[in-house]
Amino acid sequence: MNDATGPRDSLGALADAAGIVPRFKDQTGKAHETGDATRAALLSAMGFDVSGEANVAEALRAIADRAAQRALPDWLVVEADAPGPEVPGAWSLTFETGETREGRGTLPSLPLGIHRLEVEDHPTWLLSAPPTLPAPPRTWGITLPIYGLRTATQGGVGSYGDLAEAMRGLGRAGAGFVGINPIHAGFPEDARAFSPYAPSSRRRFSTLHIETETDWPGGEELIDYADVSARQRHALRAMFEAAEQTDAFRGWRQREGQELERFALHQALSEVHGPYWTHWPEALRDPLSPEVHAFAEAHRDAVTFHAWLQWTAERQLGQVRQASDAMALGLYLDLAVGTHPEGAETWGDPDLFARGVSLGAPPDAFSKAGQRWNLAPMRPLHLERTGFRALAEILRAQLRFSRVLRIDHILGFERAFWVPEDPKVPGAYVTMPKAALLAVARIEAARVGAVIVGEDLGNIPDNLQRDLAASGILGCRVVMFEQDWDADAATFLPIESYSDRALTSFATHDLPTFLGWRAGRDIEWRRETGAIDEAGEAEAKRERQAEVAALDQIMGGGDVETLNRFLAAAPSPLVALQAEDLLGRIEQPNLPGTVYDHPNWRRRLGVGVAELAEDEGVRRAAETMKTAGR
Repeated sequence: MNDATGPRDSLGALADAAGIVPRFKDQTGKAHETGDATRAALLSAMGFDVSGEANVAEALRAIADRAAQRALPDWLVVEADAPGPEVPGAWSLTFETGETREGRGTLPSLPLGIHRLEVEDHPTWLLSAPPTLPAPPRTWGITLPIYGLRTATQGGVGSYGDLAEAMRGLGRAGAGFVGINPIHAGFPEDARAFSPYAPSSRRRFSTLHIETETDWPGGEELIDYADVSARQRHALRAMFEAAEQTDAFRGWRQREGQELERFALHQALSEVHGPYWTHWPEALRDPLSPEVHAFAEAHRDAVTFHAWLQWTAERQLGQVRQASDAMALGLYLDLAVGTHPEGAETWGDPDLFARGVSLGAPPDAFSKAGQRWNLAPMRPLHLERTGFRALAEILRAQLRFSRVLRIDHILGFERAFWVPEDPKVPGAYVTMPKAALLAVARIEAARVGAVIVGEDLGNIPDNLQRDLAASGILGCRVVMFEQDWDADAATFLPIESYSDRALTSFATHDLPTFLGWRAGRDIEWRRETGAIDEAGEAEAKRERQAEVAALDQIMGGGDVETLNRFLAAAPSPLVALQAEDLLGRIEQPNLPGTVYDHPNWRRRLGVGVAELAEDEGVRRAAETMKTAGR
């Protein structure tokens, strides 16, 4: 007996059955064994009772019995519009459209979508997907922060209207796409929760960026979210009270159904009880409780208000999409890797998310203890048994308006690192149903002809990049990381060696700008925030100087125009230029590992949207890309 959870063999067998990886290597090459304390914590988060040997044994028996009773697994990937697969015995098929059919033996050809098959009263989800997505056009685009699209003189925060204007101008300049940070629904009742990568819900959109007639006070170089949020809430309420509740809105609300109603109800509850549902009265933490139903009845206007806000956000995003009609691709959105554990998504769909654990990352050279991201993981077994509905809805929401979608940390499609709440218990990887998740991504992208980009940086599992390429999903290539790490001195790879199945950029939103990287500004910030000491700063800057010299050598220069020519020559079909680089900015948008000790997500671009496309740096970049045939 190792601990209160029972014999190691039984607990280990249950952990294996649940997909908990028994051992792994971190980025430094150090091997880690998954211990019983970690197994117990992760299994509990999945919903298993591991409080004693008998409960562990019962869970194992239940898994074995369920598998023995089924003729087919919970899900199958099939090729869309191809001859259907052979299944044993009689079957009943419900298409995604609701149409039903019955038969025996071979299934009919299945259209694109997620369909429900029943054999011997057991459901199997059929993920009918194209085997691969088509290659995107060879083009280029600009990534920029939507929040930073208003100057200090203008004040406030960038809006969907500002974004539409920026896209029209950049489209005329020749850009094939414009990429922005995630615009998932946030926490309007907590002005400090402004990180776009810790959203309340990824199925709904931020109301912070809805265009209003607010008279913003100017003068703030950094965005003051406390002031902006308060003024925006007041303006949105005034808009709602002045607006007519049209048939278009009512019809849209009815079509959106229960998921929208739960989200709007959550937002209404947040106005009364605070932004985080785990702090609400116990009876209100269950969306199906009588008390929640009574609240909804008593606050119908508030629920309607929040539904109307989502309708308004989507209408304005529709205008953004229309503004990109002349572009090769259009809007490029970013999908956060996870959702906040105390937000609307986890409240409205509680069975989907693991409790008592967070997504994170194992130890690496920059974080000796690993990382805890405070994001709720999805339970893989629940995903499988519900036909991956949640993922499909999340992707579909983004792809209503974008034709390029970047999935942050797509390594999570193969395995996700779960970190227990107890800091004494180390984390471990949980295997995810990769083939199914990739199929769902192909299905949703194929519906609208979109490009999927997977952020495949970091501790990459074997064969993941191969499987992404087979699915037609692009990877990411970041110039500052494209080095020969086995060389004795800093050595960058030639641009010809870059992948032809990737989006290539110099950096990302989590990395320094080109000028900031050259100056070691990110290193200075790490020193200022206490992440490294004075000696560490000096050593890091010496290493950076060597890297800068090595990159200059392979690029043939060290200015932004030379960098743009270098990027333009990449074999990659898509090249992304950062607006901060084109505008000569030094400071980066976000410094990982910090929350408030660095002004994350608060910096303005410093150029108005009307002038952005006419900026000299943007015009020179556009000409460089055109000359290169992009």
